[in-house]
Amino acid sequence: MSAIIVLIGISLVVALIFLGVFIWSVKSNQYEDTYTPSIRILFEDDDRQRTATQTGDDEQS
Repeated sequence: MSAIIVLIGISLVVALIFLGVFIWSVKSNQYEDTYTPSIRILFEDDDRQRTATQTGDDEQS
């Protein structure tokens, strides 16, 4: 029975830590930009190809 009390206590501490981290992330504007991540997948391949051509990695010798 005492093991259950210890496990409940530990789970409450972990839950409070996660709640604190979530509140901190909201207050520090981590979720401010909701539009860019939804369109980032559309342009990711173009960025990789442009980076490869700028560094010269696409030329095989």
